[in-house]
Amino acid sequence: MSTEDLELSVVIPVRNEAGNAAPLAAEITTVLQGRHSFEIIFVDDGSRDATATELDALAAANAQVRVMRHRDSCGQSQATITGVAAARGIWITTLDGDGQNDPADLPKLMAERTKHNARTLFIGRRAKRRDSVLRLLASKIANGIRGALLGDRTPDSGCGIKLIRRDLFLELPRFNALHRFMPALVIRAGGTVVSVPVNHRPRMRGVSKYGILQRGAIGLVDLFGVFWLLRRNSRPKL
Repeated sequence: MSTEDLELSVVIPVRNEAGNAAPLAAEITTVLQGRHSFEIIFVDDGSRDATATELDALAAANAQVRVMRHRDSCGQSQATITGVAAARGIWITTLDGDGQNDPADLPKLMAERTKHNARTLFIGRRAKRRDSVLRLLASKIANGIRGALLGDRTPDSGCGIKLIRRDLFLELPRFNALHRFMPALVIRAGGTVVSVPVNHRPRMRGVSKYGILQRGAIGLVDLFGVFWLLRRNSRPKL
């Protein structure tokens, strides 16, 4: 099957998300079936629980589900890159594997394509986040610092639900924190960013893979790295 055969590839990085993959795949299928040609790509990023078994059963039962696997954990961004590289769709949408992103928002993001040019990243904006007060505060501070330094004009850069053309994604620089800085990197590539209000749900199974202090410390280093990258960018005017 060639890339042009499919309109959309749904790429979902997962690590130790046993119990979440099957319900998420069912929701995606219900939402997209009959609307768009699509595939669902789960990238198992070195899971040590029953995630691999669950994904193998999903792929055996549903021809629209594909599974990629990292032997060891390489991080969410690399898992996303692995999925996009293998994708057959013209468009890529990403979802977090914890089920907090709502697949019912996918048609809304797809509909936005008719209003904007092809070099656009559509990213969710969680109007009512289902997170702890501490996590919400940390996110608000991080978004403020990031926006001031990078000027990406994105209120919720960390939202996992995104829609982008595969060819545009493949133009972006690849590094471990790519998924958190996609708006700034798309603008760097000459594209635009559109934030779309989306639903956000509480995590029903499993535990978060990110600690607030760990994410903040690593994120600060990444932020200055991306700032340097933007400062060194030069795009010719043709």
